[in-house]
Amino acid sequence: MPALSTASVNSPKRKFPLEHTRNIGIAAHIDAGKTTTTERILFYAGVVHKMGEVHEGSAVTDWMEQERERGITITSAAISCNWTNPTGPFGGIQHQINIIDTPGHVDFTAEVERSLRVLDGTVGVFCAVAGVQPQSETVWRQMGKYRVPRIAFINKMDRVGADYFAAIESMRERLAANAHPIFLPIGSEEAFIGLIDLVAMEARIYDAADASGMTYATTEIPADYLEQAREYREKLIEALADFDDSLAEKYLEGEDLAPDAIRAVIRKATISLGFCAVIPGSAFKNKGVQAVLDSVVNYLPCPLDLPPMKGETEQGREIEIAPDDNAQFAGLAFKLMNDSYVGKLVFLRVYSGSLAKGTALHNPRTGKTERIARLLIMKADSREDIDVAYSGDICAIVGARDVVTGDTLCTKGFDVRLEPPTFPEPVISMSIEPKTTADQEKMAAGLQRLAEEDPTFVVSTDEETGQTIIAGMGELHLDIIKDRLFREFKVGAEAGRPQIAYRESLSKLSEGEGKFIRQTGGSGQYGHARIKLEPLERGKGIEIVDKVVGGVIPKEFIKPTLEGIREAANNGAVCGYPVVDFKVTLLDGSFHEVDSSEMSFKMAGIFAFRDAIEKAGPILLEPMMQVTVETPEDYQGDIMGDLNRRRGQIQSVVGKTAFISIAALVPLQEMFGYATSVRSLSKGRASYSMQPDSFETVPQNVLNTILETSTRGRF
Repeated sequence: MPALSTASVNSPKRKFPLEHTRNIGIAAHIDAGKTTTTERILFYAGVVHKMGEVHEGSAVTDWMEQERERGITITSAAISCNWTNPTGPFGGIQHQINIIDTPGHVDFTAEVERSLRVLDGTVGVFCAVAGVQPQSETVWRQMGKYRVPRIAFINKMDRVGADYFAAIESMRERLAANAHPIFLPIGSEEAFIGLIDLVAMEARIYDAADASGMTYATTEIPADYLEQAREYREKLIEALADFDDSLAEKYLEGEDLAPDAIRAVIRKATISLGFCAVIPGSAFKNKGVQAVLDSVVNYLPCPLDLPPMKGETEQGREIEIAPDDNAQFAGLAFKLMNDSYVGKLVFLRVYSGSLAKGTALHNPRTGKTERIARLLIMKADSREDIDVAYSGDICAIVGARDVVTGDTLCTKGFDVRLEPPTFPEPVISMSIEPKTTADQEKMAAGLQRLAEEDPTFVVSTDEETGQTIIAGMGELHLDIIKDRLFREFKVGAEAGRPQIAYRESLSKLSEGEGKFIRQTGGSGQYGHARIKLEPLERGKGIEIVDKVVGGVIPKEFIKPTLEGIREAANNGAVCGYPVVDFKVTLLDGSFHEVDSSEMSFKMAGIFAFRDAIEKAGPILLEPMMQVTVETPEDYQGDIMGDLNRRRGQIQSVVGKTAFISIAALVPLQEMFGYATSVRSLSKGRASYSMQPDSFETVPQNVLNTILETSTRGRF
């Protein structure tokens, strides 16, 4: 085990020194048992006295109403507990474990992303029946992105069809993980009764009379399992020999290896990201969770084990932020939450220094000072006030006003910015309208607060239709937003598909003439203009040229004529959408000494444009999206076939390890509901991104359908 320098970095006032602190996440595919595992951890650690159940809606970390109703985790929940490992290098020493239970549904992947950014280690939970599932792959890639050491818990060993070794093999094949068991199961399905510790070479047999799983006997390995245990211990030590020369030398010379020596190398290998220890169990049947807690303490890193956090000064100079209670303060705001009791909560990971309530902190992004009114340790939806948070801690602060996810808070004068978490762009959007006029202001305020909490939820207003558009990671994501609007902000809202911002253009050259003549007795109105329209390349915009000579249109009337042309271009001849990509030339006209005015020439410009656009072969343009789909090779054909059915133009297909990257240009009209379709086609394993690219002519058959359903009139 690496030597830890502790005296110089630990404040004498802190209860748990840095080397006895673990910041971990529980992450996996939806329904793999993350929340149930967290509930058992809290029970065995003494935080709760009754185990909550997801299916009963009583899980501590699933505290939102929507989570309890649906039986899924929507928002990451932070909770702290203490654990004393009876054996090993940390035997008999109480540790503080800060846990974040993350969602498994792909729509809430941002919660996983921001949690992994601030965690030191993770427990990946896998199903013993299904092995590696689609979201498991996504989470594993996220762990790799932030270089988070991990151990694996193969859950549901009590289920029919459970296969521990097949699950480990799926980790090796689909995740390229160097996964090795450090415990073996004794029995499986209904006969799952205990574990074999391959490091200590002993068995843990659970007492069948104690359903809580609190009681187990440490015994010799049953004779039926002894040969298998020796085989897998041999494989474990062979794998560990790659990480430690001393262990390799002793192994090759046939020396007996002390359990603590093996544990030290497992820890070293795990922290290096090159090794993943695997533990079997059944969280629901209360078996194996204590072994997970022991492994968290023994093998996952404390803040001192990891490289210093990278930061950047205002001048752009890179600096390192290492955990040290005596250093200047720097912390990262990784999550915001609106609490009905205390208001805006900012979740903070402290990377250096210590923070006392009442302290004023500097926000380098805004240049403002934020005063911390209260400091809290969160326990899901409950909270505990504390006076000081130290480096390595995860806490919540009250009083910060102008803080967003990803902000750094630091000591005044210590102007440093820590790398924020990154978030994917929203992939689905829809319009939303309040059910009553009275709800309009409440809806706007509610959407703003929800957008502050969730960086993947975006609110905007369509300038052309006036609709409020909400965008997120999937239909479930937006459904939860709508539900929260109703429950938390008492706003009823209806959601629908947003209108597509079509454009119009022209296909050939034309000329047009406009006359505005009114005679009503006394002073009349007279304006006359002749123009030429020419199509331009896509994306060129609008070009206006004045070629009037000889003063046939006085100079003071040129500008209003051109204004009239621009105004008319906002309402095309096909469906009334704005006209783009054309050149208009003002050629000629005439005026009246008395009756001509700015208004009459503006109207002449409007009429001239309408006359010309009717003769110019008007066409409708639709927005095209650049779509990139990453899918396992098995689903490549189905994905490409679906893109073709959506009028997509396949641009490239590139192999990337086990995944294929497909790039295509697809009309936005055809992309609604794609998030659901791509998951269905790939059994949830494919992901995609989408961004605006260009405008292309709408095919005639599609145009006919649009004309039948369009509510926009011609002129």
